[in-house]
Amino acid sequence: MVPACLALLFSSVLIGVGAGPVKTPFSLNRRSDGFPYPLDDTDKLEEASLAKFEAYLAKKNGTSHGCTLENAVRRQEWHDLSVAQREEYIRAVLCLQSLPPKADKKKYPGLNNRYDDFVLTHETQAFHLHSTPHLFPAHRLYIWAYEKALREECGYTGYQPYWNWGRTASDPANSPLFNGNMSSMSGNGKKADYPGVKTTGFQKPYDVIPPDQGGGCVTSGPFANMTISLGPIGGVLSDVPPNPQADGFGANPRCLRRDVNKFSSAQTHDNYTYSLITTSGGDINKFQQDMLGIPAQNNWGVHMAGHYTIGGDPGGDFFSSPGDPVFWFHHGMVDRIWWIWQMQDPENRMNQLPENPAKDDFVDLNWTAERADTWDLVDSIGGHKGAFCYIYV
Repeated sequence: MVPACLALLFSSVLIGVGAGPVKTPFSLNRRSDGFPYPLDDTDKLEEASLAKFEAYLAKKNGTSHGCTLENAVRRQEWHDLSVAQREEYIRAVLCLQSLPPKADKKKYPGLNNRYDDFVLTHETQAFHLHSTPHLFPAHRLYIWAYEKALREECGYTGYQPYWNWGRTASDPANSPLFNGNMSSMSGNGKKADYPGVKTTGFQKPYDVIPPDQGGGCVTSGPFANMTISLGPIGGVLSDVPPNPQADGFGANPRCLRRDVNKFSSAQTHDNYTYSLITTSGGDINKFQQDMLGIPAQNNWGVHMAGHYTIGGDPGGDFFSSPGDPVFWFHHGMVDRIWWIWQMQDPENRMNQLPENPAKDDFVDLNWTAERADTWDLVDSIGGHKGAFCYIYV
C-alpha cells in the first residue's frame, strides 16, 4: 500500500544553546468542536492511547518496514468524509461491480463481476475467516485486499472508510450512511412482511430481532439497481428464492434487500464499544468472545448487532454478507476496535491472537489475496511484509 501524503507537522525548536529538536507528540488532529459529530468515549480512548503506542513503535528497531504513525494512510469514518469523497468512493465500488470476475465462472456460475469475487471469498472461506485464531487477522487482510482493488483497479484515491456504529445507533435509517441520497450507501428496503430474525442460543426477548421498517428491495441511492446473484447460503429472509445450486454458487439474480434495524442498532451505542475494549483486560479470547456476543448473557455483541443493523439479503446472511457494500464499513470498525484494544498495552497485546495459533499458521483467501502468515497480520503498522501501513482516524 502506498502511504498517503498526509504527514503531520512536527515542530523543531531549540531549547537553550546546542539543544536538539523536540518532537511534538503524535496526534490524529481530529476536530473536537462537535462538527459533524463530537468525539465519543471510544474516540477519546484512541487519542489517549497514541502516545503509548508511539513509544512502543519506537522500540521496534526498524521492523515496521518504514511504516510509522506519521506516514501511515488514514482510514476515516464515513460521516467525516466530504460529499465529494463519499461520491468518489461510491464510484469506485460501482466500477468494481462493472469489471469481470477473476474467479472461475464455470465453477461458480453465479459470479457476475469483480465485486462478486470478494463475496465468493467470504462464502467459500467462511469458516476459515471466522475460526477462532483467524477472525481478526483474516478480516484485516480481506479489507485491505478490497481497498487495494478499489484503488488499483478503479482509480480510487482514498482508503476504505469505517462506520462508527455509535453515531447512527439511535436512528440508522436516517443517517448519511443509509438515508438513500446519491452520496449515501443507498437507503433502507421497502417495508416487507416477515417475522424477524431468529437468533441462536439467546433467551426472550433477545431470541428474535424484530422487523423494523424495511426488509424489501432497496429503491433509493446509488445501489438501488444492484443485482445480487450468489447465495443465499445461510439465509435470513424466508421469501428469498433458493439458489439453483445446492452449494449456493449458482446464478440467482435478485435485488439488494435491507431492513436497517434500530432494534439491532440499539446494541451499538458507544457505551457497548467502549466497554468491550476496557472490560476484557488483556485477554484476547475474552475480547473476541465479547465482540461476537455471549448468548448465555443475552449479549448480542457489537459484531452481531452491526451486521443485523444492515440485515436483509445478503447483508444478514453469515456467508454472503459482503454482498451488501456496507459490510466493509462494519468490519472496518471491527478492525479499528481491535487496534484500539491493542494500543491499551501494546507490549503485550500486539503479540496476541485467540488460542495462540502455531507460528506457521496462515490465512489463505484464494484469489483475493496471497497467502499470508497469520502472525504477520497482527500489526497494521508494517504487517503483511510491510504492505499494511494504515491507522484509523
